Amino acid sequence: MPGKRLSANDPQAIRAAAVTLLARRDWLTAELSAKLQAAGGDPQAVAGVIAELARERLLDDARFAEHYVASRAQRGQGPLRIAADLASLGAPREVIEAGIASGPDWRARAVAVRRRKFGAEPPESWAEKARQARFLQYRGFSSDHIRAATGADLDRD
Repeated sequence: MPGKRLSANDPQAIRAAAVTLLARRDWLTAELSAKLQAAGGDPQAVAGVIAELARERLLDDARFAEHYVASRAQRGQGPLRIAADLASLGAPREVIEAGIASGPDWRARAVAVRRRKFGAEPPESWAEKARQARFLQYRGFSSDHIRAATGADLDRD
């Protein structure tokens, strides 16, 4: 679709452009709608096509969120960063929460990401724990996940 202009009120052309985009990857409803409108589609015609695609289950925000969470978690990103990215794409809060809940065990992912970057041995000094914690925080893990991954639990016996 890059460089192509849609005829504003032609639902068939809008649908063809949407299906072409959906053939490459899943899209969020808001994201696909904005893309089609930017290409010249009339907002009402685009909304009609989007609703039709959603009824046909060709466009599904929940499916998009689940796949997005799984792929980003596999890359080593944490739930906070993934949720922020989904929100910036226009995903509704309920969809984001459901997608994050369907994700992996986030504590185990944080441990795996820390091990992959820093090795199997847990950090000994507080300075090293802080360095590793900053890395995991940047990746989007919560403080609970970070404490579990670095062994910085303060309430261990």
